[in-house]
Amino acid sequence: MAPAIEIKELTKDFPLGLGKYKLRAVDHLSLRVEQNQVFGLLGPNGSGKSTTMKVILGLLTPTAGECRVYGLPSNKTAARKEVGFLPEAPYFYKYLSGLEMVVLMGKICGLSAARARERAWEVIEWVGLKDAARRRVGTYSKGMLQRIGIAQALVHDPQLIILDEPTAGVDPVGSAEISSLVLKLKEAGKTILLCSHLLAQVEDICDHVAIMNKGRCIRQGPLAEITEGQGDTEIRLDQLPEPEVEALRRWLGERGIDLRQVKRPQLRLDEVFLREIGKADLIYRQGSESVQLGSQVTSDKAGKDSENE
Repeated sequence: MAPAIEIKELTKDFPLGLGKYKLRAVDHLSLRVEQNQVFGLLGPNGSGKSTTMKVILGLLTPTAGECRVYGLPSNKTAARKEVGFLPEAPYFYKYLSGLEMVVLMGKICGLSAARARERAWEVIEWVGLKDAARRRVGTYSKGMLQRIGIAQALVHDPQLIILDEPTAGVDPVGSAEISSLVLKLKEAGKTILLCSHLLAQVEDICDHVAIMNKGRCIRQGPLAEITEGQGDTEIRLDQLPEPEVEALRRWLGERGIDLRQVKRPQLRLDEVFLREIGKADLIYRQGSESVQLGSQVTSDKAGKDSENE
């Protein structure tokens, strides 16, 4: 089975002015994204992430090397049919409703008018915007805009979804909702390439990561391997009374082992925030339910009935 994305020795140069000098944005990059993975592409600004994504999308031609999507060269039209994309700063026609915008994208992707409308209702309900489907996009919050952006990326039912900073400028609740959607996409069998500066979010939802700097991949692999601690051993116990802790310290000391630290587990700040405002159920749920994307079809009539309630 071909990987979702396979990049071999990818190099991309951009000319600087009229001279002979060139800017190397990506330098001999090799990556492999397997199917049904959530793959995090990380790196500081200017590291080559955006250029890499544009090559995957067929928007740029490599200077050297190759990029394949499901075994096809990424610059071939057939490869793009399996790709959905949410850019970092998407532009939406603010006078269109969410439904109209997603239908428009479906038609652009080659769906018939009837099928585009049917799929638009499916994905809008799936991202949780059914009640706002007929509102103008210009009235949406930032979090709603990102979710409608995900809906338009899914309307043609692609297998690979590329998300460039999907939670940029989104509040913690909206960020948790989008993270939950990403995990649901994985449950539905999709492959997700995620570019984000929010490393805590990446750590919660990604299977594999690649870290880029100055156009090169400096490290990549399974997230668990990359974040594995070195040198120490961590043991978690039920809460111990202080006398028991001291007894444990002495017992270890007799065997030449230093008990370096004893501390109580702490929640992360985002967990506390979401719990306090009653949204704890949105904190990166995994395996809570199996969601089949496109398993339900909401008719136009149902949407109108919902609007009139």
